[in-house]
Amino acid sequence: MSLYIMDTLEISTQCRVRQCFQCQEDTEFYCNTCKHGLCLQCKERHTIINLDTIYHDVVIYREKYGFIPKQEPCERHTDMFYKKYCHSCKIPLCFQCPEHRHHQTLRIRTAYRRNRKKHREIIHKIRSETLYNSCCLLAGIKADMKICHTEISNRQSEMLLKAQKLRNPINIVIFDQIANRPIKFIMLLKRTRVHKIKDTPSLTRCTLICLIEEINIEEVTDLLFKIQLIETGKRQVRNESLLKLMSTPVLHRCFTVSDEIHHISVVTTDQVLVSDGKNLILINSEGDILSHLTDVISVLGQHTVNLTGDVIYIDRGGNIIKLSKDFRTKSTLIKKTEQWVPQCIYSSQLNGDLLIGMHFYHSCLIARYNDTGQNKQTIQHGNTGQELYSYPICITENRNGDVVVSDIDGDHGSVVVTERGGRHRFSYTGHPRESRFFPLGICTDALSHILVCNFITRTIHIIDRDGHFLSMILTRRQGMSGPMCLSYDDKTHLLWVGLRYGEKRVCVYRYIARQDYLQYITSKIDT
Repeated sequence: MSLYIMDTLEISTQCRVRQCFQCQEDTEFYCNTCKHGLCLQCKERHTIINLDTIYHDVVIYREKYGFIPKQEPCERHTDMFYKKYCHSCKIPLCFQCPEHRHHQTLRIRTAYRRNRKKHREIIHKIRSETLYNSCCLLAGIKADMKICHTEISNRQSEMLLKAQKLRNPINIVIFDQIANRPIKFIMLLKRTRVHKIKDTPSLTRCTLICLIEEINIEEVTDLLFKIQLIETGKRQVRNESLLKLMSTPVLHRCFTVSDEIHHISVVTTDQVLVSDGKNLILINSEGDILSHLTDVISVLGQHTVNLTGDVIYIDRGGNIIKLSKDFRTKSTLIKKTEQWVPQCIYSSQLNGDLLIGMHFYHSCLIARYNDTGQNKQTIQHGNTGQELYSYPICITENRNGDVVVSDIDGDHGSVVVTERGGRHRFSYTGHPRESRFFPLGICTDALSHILVCNFITRTIHIIDRDGHFLSMILTRRQGMSGPMCLSYDDKTHLLWVGLRYGEKRVCVYRYIARQDYLQYITSKIDT
């Protein structure tokens, strides 16, 4: 065979190695959503770190072509492989399993795909939440292990020192008790084979008093109280360790509605409720109208979504209406009273309570109801008896249970924050550089930040849970023409913004990202 033919054969038998579309490493996985190959490291960032892609459908590369990763031998017929799946009995079958011939069976590949699709939500949760949290927990455990030995040694030394200090007064007390019980004292001497009682020291009352006076009662009490067992509970990772603010918000998408937007509430990761001044409409992330209602009032804060996905809103008659998530069943949850008129509403994501802002002439309050419509609490006055609210226009709740209200008084306003029990914590009146602060839409995020729209400057402020200004995450420079209302999605960590000033648009931004757990583990171990 000639050299030319050998070279040709060698070239023709070479295999093409698929490379990761991000780092050019060997491809091991395939994203059915992005249509890209991924290596192991990029796959982890794709499905665990990057909030924009954690819900993508990523599979082993071979599954792109319908390949089943592993063929399992039949337990009863060991020389055969499973080829079918009995839908009735929920077990795999080979061709020699006759007892299921009259049952509903599927090809094993079809059953595999159906079951994988059925459990996709669980798979995504394990990938996007469980694995990520476990990595951060591991970082904390490894960091603690470095100091654990030293801490235990220090505690042991401290305990031995305290034990030695307690030993002498305890011995004195025991000796005192024995001396005051002559019979037991004699029996003790007999058990210790001391035959001559006359050799026993003479213990007069004066001697006992002197011994007892040597005990410092306060010192003994202090030592005993310092011996404590502290129940620490299960190790948990706080959101502050998992998430971080991005340097610049990123616009994900925008869509237009038919009229000006008054309020917005996230229903699911791809559906949102929008009140456009005339209707309450359910819209998907592409801007398509899925359903609508016409009996709502046209104010900010007029609707909310509870823990089970039901919609709760204020109708034109001032009643609180509960609407099933399929928009088919309505019921009156709270009827309007003769005096107090509901202005805004929010369903707690902590316990399902309803927080309702109400007004009556010049008086305003926040009323808390349970999920069946029974009143539980009223927040109206501050710590010194003053009126807390001038006109509550929008209401929400923070992760620590604080009730957060955007309140307006004439041409200015403030963000009024009270703790769960009703005690006034603080009022935020805007940034000092701004001429006026007129708060409208408001929400909180997973880091317990408070976000609020300033109608005057057309900006969105972000403040911490204690009322300290952090930044303006969206301004006119970033195309923010008139933010009116806000809603935060806890699952995707996206911020939905409703715009006015003729814009009639809903824009979705990302301003929170996940910590890179690989870098996070390294930094925790090194510190």
